Amino acid sequence: MKLLVIEDDRETAAYLAKGLSESGYAVDQSGDGREGLFLATSGSYDAIILDRMLPGMDGLSLLGVLRGAKIGTPALILSALGSVDDRVKGLRSGGDDYLVKPFAFSELLARIEALLRRGAEAPSVTRLRVADLELDLLTRSVKRGDKTIDLLPREFMMRNAGHVVTRTMLLENVWDYHFDPQTNVIDVHVSRLRQKIDKRFERPLLHTVRGAGYCLRAQE
Repeated sequence: MKLLVIEDDRETAAYLAKGLSESGYAVDQSGDGREGLFLATSGSYDAIILDRMLPGMDGLSLLGVLRGAKIGTPALILSALGSVDDRVKGLRSGGDDYLVKPFAFSELLARIEALLRRGAEAPSVTRLRVADLELDLLTRSVKRGDKTIDLLPREFMMRNAGHVVTRTMLLENVWDYHFDPQTNVIDVHVSRLRQKIDKRFERPLLHTVRGAGYCLRAQE
């Protein structure tokens, strides 16, 4: 099992690396949020242990980028911020568990073992479905009812089904624009997508949320 520790306090990082290595894990370390993000997205880790307060990029922002990129590596947040609101914010930002500093290493180890068990037991999802619209993740094929739909890679929005996807999210995550290019690419894309998945079907699935963005869902 391979773990990534992202912690800027050298003493804490060394303590974690030593204890985890002695417990049989292979451990990589980073003391910077941006470097940690690079490792998390380029390496293959079974779990991530990260501090909230990091230089370069804070831990919650790091998790947000990972989850936005559909990287589901289990993550345990370590933090001296221990209020209920802090813990809730950490979990809602993509953390799978939250441990407050100071902590007992035995508890940390038990929590990591629990995360790894849950990851091993999680069923492999190969199909996404919204009403009668179905995406096969293995073949990248899409059908609505008995009709096969030819979609471009950028037209796969089903992982965000039920949630509002803003124009900014589409620009940054689909076209990699991190500024407003004053383009109508979103309007063209949504119009084309509607033609493909909703035209000739009685119930529309792709809805405009006024002032917010778009949502793929079964009912208005």
